[in-house]
Amino acid sequence: MFRRTATSAKERSFLHVIKLVSPFVMVVVLQATIAGFSLEVMSSVRAYVAGEAMWSRSQKNAVYFLNLYLHSGEASQFAHYQASLAVPIGDEFARWALERDPVDVEAARVGFLQGGNHPDDVPGLIWLFRYFSRVSFLQEAIHEWAATDPMLLELSVFGEVIRSELAHGPIEDRDRLRLLSSRLSELNTQFTVHAKRFSTVLGEGSRAIKVTLTCINIVAAATLILLLIWHTRRLMLQRQAFEDALHAEKERLAWQASHDWLTGLSNRRAFEGRLQSVLDTTAAGSLGLILLDLDQFKSVNDTCGHLAGDRLLCQVSRLLQQDRGPHDLVARLGGDEFGLILPQCSPSTTVDIAERLRRSLELFTFAWDDRCFAVTASIGVTCIADGNTTLEDAMRRADAACYRAKEKGRNRVQVDNGRPDVVVVAARPREAVAARG
Repeated sequence: MFRRTATSAKERSFLHVIKLVSPFVMVVVLQATIAGFSLEVMSSVRAYVAGEAMWSRSQKNAVYFLNLYLHSGEASQFAHYQASLAVPIGDEFARWALERDPVDVEAARVGFLQGGNHPDDVPGLIWLFRYFSRVSFLQEAIHEWAATDPMLLELSVFGEVIRSELAHGPIEDRDRLRLLSSRLSELNTQFTVHAKRFSTVLGEGSRAIKVTLTCINIVAAATLILLLIWHTRRLMLQRQAFEDALHAEKERLAWQASHDWLTGLSNRRAFEGRLQSVLDTTAAGSLGLILLDLDQFKSVNDTCGHLAGDRLLCQVSRLLQQDRGPHDLVARLGGDEFGLILPQCSPSTTVDIAERLRRSLELFTFAWDDRCFAVTASIGVTCIADGNTTLEDAMRRADAACYRAKEKGRNRVQVDNGRPDVVVVAARPREAVAARG
């Protein structure tokens, strides 16, 4: 009954915290959304302004090169004219694709890229047109843009007419040249009028959007400040309850910081801290250090997946904790590597414990679905016989012993007393163990 009441109180406390912070979260998320939306809109409008500059420059270049071609008849001038004209035509195709039902996003993307727009700006150009084309300023800008379609068509046809006439040689008729040149000049003037109007409308719209979004951000910030004041007052009245919750959270975080989330064992950080403490206080010759690497973990992981590998690690962790003394520490150091600290443990006892662990793992069979896996370990043992041994030296010696155990065929205990190869407890084949059983 008491436990149920305590659990219920904790749940109510947690829900109360959520209720307190949720308005802050909502306002912050809202303001972040508004800020992101503002940046996206302003970036897209800027992209349209940049695109208009590219459009206008290319259109003027097209008229300029076509006029040069009219008087010189050089094919290179006509090629420049076509390249320049492709830019506004690409933008025109993009607009047509966005005005279709359904919208052809891929065709619009290709069109905007042909129009010389930066690839990073294209998604914003499409997004702004699709969702805000009914906004007054953008609608007016699109109207000015669409008004240039007949002119682009005329300029395109005009170029083909001039090329067909020049195909028979230079135009000798001066009046004809003046007429064609004059019409090109008129087209350029008409283009300029619409381009300026397009740019002006976008500029006005951009400034209006900036003011509107700034006001919205100010309102959101003011709302956040008011909420902060209101909640601060409530927090002061409920300080004790929150202090208790904070203390519990600190304990949970402290546990997480020193333990492995999967097995519940101490982690490498806690292991090294404990080892350093034992090295600082333990008399020489009374500390055993064991490092253990599973030999078949990768096979289980690769064959049955990570879920099976996690289950194996948990089962091995429980096996390693069996028969441990009150001052012993078992830790998962990472992956399939485990470590044991045995304070006040003689070298012979440490080796005996390591061999018992190896034998226990050798007799253990891991089952997953319809498959069974043999589990063995390579074990490195270091017996600290020097009171001045550092943490790094102790770990290096144990790790080197574990590595040599792997080198010598795995499923064995390798003892390192400071010399390369002093004691090796060799493994018995699993078949022999099975036969004996």
